[in-house]
Amino acid sequence: MKNQIVTFGEILQRLSKPGCLRFPQGVSYDSIFGGSEANAAVSLAIFGNDVQFVTRLPKNGVAKACCMELQKYNVKTDNIVYGGDRLGIYYLEQAAAMRNSSVVYDRNDSSFTTLTTGMIDWDKVLANAKMFHWSGIACAMSLSAADATFEAVREASSRGITISCDINFRKNLWKYGKKAEEILHPILGYSDIMFGTEQEFEIATGVKPVGFKAQSADEEIDTEAYKAWGEKVQKAYPRCKVFVLALRNQITTNHHLLTGLIYQEGKLYTTRIYDIEPVVDPMGVGDAFIAAYLHAQYKYPTDVQHCLEFALAASALKNTIPGDFNLISEDEVENLRGGSANGRIQR
Repeated sequence: MKNQIVTFGEILQRLSKPGCLRFPQGVSYDSIFGGSEANAAVSLAIFGNDVQFVTRLPKNGVAKACCMELQKYNVKTDNIVYGGDRLGIYYLEQAAAMRNSSVVYDRNDSSFTTLTTGMIDWDKVLANAKMFHWSGIACAMSLSAADATFEAVREASSRGITISCDINFRKNLWKYGKKAEEILHPILGYSDIMFGTEQEFEIATGVKPVGFKAQSADEEIDTEAYKAWGEKVQKAYPRCKVFVLALRNQITTNHHLLTGLIYQEGKLYTTRIYDIEPVVDPMGVGDAFIAAYLHAQYKYPTDVQHCLEFALAASALKNTIPGDFNLISEDEVENLRGGSANGRIQR
């Protein structure tokens, strides 16, 4: 029985200033690994899934450390290919109060950016796959990486594998002369499950955001407006079965309101709003959301509401975890979803 989830994309070395120091302050950086598709792989593996992460890495000690970190969480790395000269890097300056976080990318000519079609043996990679997950970031790095992503999606589709996509639009990465919508639209057309923010769905579909402006967890979203939104995005991608939308209103950099919805088979599903203060680290919150949804929809295939609540709870908890990975168990997510989490010491 095919039961493996394959995630595909670039993993990076994250270099963060300690605490809330700015780039000019101090002389040291904290180093970890992260990246959208790798973050999703770690979450899925922690929840007990058979997960394989596929990318291209240089053959050096830093890449070896990267693989060891993934393996620590039971993510399989045996189909990673090697070549190129360097691992991509991103530098992070943490947010504080009214000061936003800042990210500087150093990914040019990385091993993944120079990936081309034919480098990965998709027959081997997808042999036991039930799902293939990718994100728009993989297409933003270079035209050759976008072509390789399209190759992977077509190969997965031809085998009847469920395809999940995180739109993941990062405007600062699209620098090789192509517009995101030009590259992404034909690839997104293969999706069975599509995830993103309102702004990302606008890039993918042209559908204008409704706008999530809640100021407290007691407010209600405009369900009629979001149902109309769902009908429009469904028309843009008729093959797609499930649209998962993350909604966030940032009151300050350390105080966020978070919710989400699902549009599936003509029906809109909504859930509660989480009031999160303080936000410890918002990196990887979206990755935690879609990974938790993918896990839940296999475990509760007929309970869409449960899947949405589980995904949102996992995403909310990621805000409390430093680093890119959501190091949260299924029980912890269910405790929050069910209302039994209270922040007390568990003895």
